[in-house]
Amino acid sequence: MTRRSLTALVLSGVLAGVTACAAPQAAPPTTGNTVTITNCGAPAQFPSPARRMFVNDGNMISLALALGAADQVAAISSLEADAPMLRRHYGDALDRLHIAAPRQPARETVLARHPDVMLAGWSYGYAEATGLTPDTLRAAGIAPYILTESCRQRAGEKARGTVEPWTAVREDLTNVGAITGRQARAAELVADIDRRRDALAKAPAPPRPITVFLFDSATDTVFTSGRFGGPEAIITAAGARNAAGDVSDTWTRVSWERVVASKPDAFAFVDYPSQTFADKVALLRARPGVAELPAVAQGRFLNLPYSMWTSGPLNIDAAETLRQSLEGWGLAPPSGIRPPIDDRLD
Repeated sequence: MTRRSLTALVLSGVLAGVTACAAPQAAPPTTGNTVTITNCGAPAQFPSPARRMFVNDGNMISLALALGAADQVAAISSLEADAPMLRRHYGDALDRLHIAAPRQPARETVLARHPDVMLAGWSYGYAEATGLTPDTLRAAGIAPYILTESCRQRAGEKARGTVEPWTAVREDLTNVGAITGRQARAAELVADIDRRRDALAKAPAPPRPITVFLFDSATDTVFTSGRFGGPEAIITAAGARNAAGDVSDTWTRVSWERVVASKPDAFAFVDYPSQTFADKVALLRARPGVAELPAVAQGRFLNLPYSMWTSGPLNIDAAETLRQSLEGWGLAPPSGIRPPIDDRLD
């Protein structure tokens, strides 16, 4: 996902009409060998079941694997360092996938695999600068699915996110379930997420509000995630507050001064090779004002793989892991909630 190399994104106003939860979404109807769904607010037609999907980025790879659609994937890209974690969750299904590009694919790389559908998103593979966009794919006879979290708020602008992030995950599971002909499995996954979210909601409340800062990477600014990104869903489900939850975007940059002002009780790190866990800890401990924060001084750091933070079915595992960490740091009372797989890397 080229989110890793994004420059500062333009922040937009708060969108009206976003609700905290959405009613279960019915599976889209199929007609013949096609299905029509609503993707980023517009109707779109896809072959169903898709036979040769090109899937970019670990969170969308996890989506295909969770649905049991590995045999319908022609190629993947941008797997990077998440392979061990995805293998723990989905077994050897990951090894049946052909890696066409280690990172964001070129348009020619996608076309060479002759896919019928591509799963990607704006700044998760799609970008005007590279010529790999939904429009160019449609012109080549390929049906482009856009990750719901990455839907742009307005045409011609870069700010992303149009629905509450758990709603985005539910929509993607339901829509891609219909595209792959795996509606029943999609419904099972949505029901499992709802059940586990309900358990988190019923967990004992922390004695005081807890703030978590999502730390993706940093230079002269810090890359974090606002109220439309996967981390917002994860952090709030765990019983805490996202330090950038007032920013109306998905992934965005904020100042170091904003980090200090938010007084986070803990830092959550996105793990990938370009800036390691040790690098991020060193940055925090070397920054005046930040180093003195209790979260830094006491080492309240949670490091999870990239595909758990970016929008997808593993967000619920991340929420359970974060809750467990908050309890371990003494910030939240015991809940008995444990993720099925411990993916912490710190």
